[in-house]
Amino acid sequence: MSTQVHASIDEATVRQISKELDEPQWLLETRLDALDALDELPFPDVIQTPGRKWTDLADLDYEALVDPLDAAEAKDQLGPDGIDVLPFAEAIDTHGELLEGHFGSVVDPETNYLTALSTALFTTGTVVYVPEGVDAEDVTIRTTMNSRSLFNYTLVIAEESSSVTILERQESGDEIDGYRYYSGITEIVANENSYVQYGNLQDLDETTYVYSLREADIGTYATVNWIECTVGSHLSKASVESHLNGDSSESKIVGAFYGHNDQHFDIDARVWHNGEHTTADLVTRGVIDDYARSVYEGVQNVGRDAWDTSSYQRENTLMLSDESEADASPKLIINNHDTEASHSATVGQVSETDMFYMTSRGLSERLARNMLVEGFYVPVFEEIEVQELQEDLQNRIQGRLQARA
Repeated sequence: MSTQVHASIDEATVRQISKELDEPQWLLETRLDALDALDELPFPDVIQTPGRKWTDLADLDYEALVDPLDAAEAKDQLGPDGIDVLPFAEAIDTHGELLEGHFGSVVDPETNYLTALSTALFTTGTVVYVPEGVDAEDVTIRTTMNSRSLFNYTLVIAEESSSVTILERQESGDEIDGYRYYSGITEIVANENSYVQYGNLQDLDETTYVYSLREADIGTYATVNWIECTVGSHLSKASVESHLNGDSSESKIVGAFYGHNDQHFDIDARVWHNGEHTTADLVTRGVIDDYARSVYEGVQNVGRDAWDTSSYQRENTLMLSDESEADASPKLIINNHDTEASHSATVGQVSETDMFYMTSRGLSERLARNMLVEGFYVPVFEEIEVQELQEDLQNRIQGRLQARA
């Protein structure tokens, strides 16, 4: 395909990346296998709704966007005593066997073309290792992108009966001419009776194309809660998936987005109920303005052996302009009758009745609209247990509302 990059990215490029990072042979071979697979792999699935085909990433000019040998970033990685929060290259030295066992165990490097590309070319990343029985909070990872392309990888391993709260951010630093490409892969391994809360705020500038995939393998009695906030980029394809593989495992996926100008957001939330007595809750709310576009796909997949399943999904999108576009595609796939599940999705505009009520009581139209938008997000704010992330998101939403004409 003309959009693919391996005409200019070859084995020598991959070997150079691996050599500069002083990687072991197993990781080099993993990279090379991913590179070899590019010819055979499809791009991520394209969501299709009535009359509309969304976000075909095969159309991007990757050859112009991707330059892994010129990757530049600034990264802050902080965590409390008792756990390891390490740059990927350093973690290979200190936890080599652990990484060899878990790298690519949750997100298959050959899931699609873009995951393979990320595996072959990633140059930066973070490993969070939480030993058995340790409780940790205030893990922060901030990535500032200073180059045309950047491939980032995050691996979280929570051992038995441990807990951790992680806040990760992506933002833009040095300006460049033209567009950028950012790829972020996150794997979480939650062992028995562990608890992981992972929040992410994507605030890259509006020249950036973003592909991100986050997946969790959730063990017996374990919990993984996701908070995925998207306000930046020109185009984002962001997917979060929880695999409830252990009995009595739980997951919550909370999503929030605000698109304006000509931003395009493709937001996916998926949960796979594989064990017995599993519980999932998917909550997403987003606002789009100007000429922005958004599509949401939520999937609850209940396996044949997933007895006593509880799974709930709700998504709401608010459009602030007649030129914006939004759609939603919630799905239930149930293969076990012992299931309680529901799904709902709405797309609409600010209520004229609410606007009339508020303006008739002396509020300006702008103030009334802004108050209604902030109120619209309240159900999501209430689900965001990471206070710093909640405040950051609120500030960005308020900033956009105040800047709105």
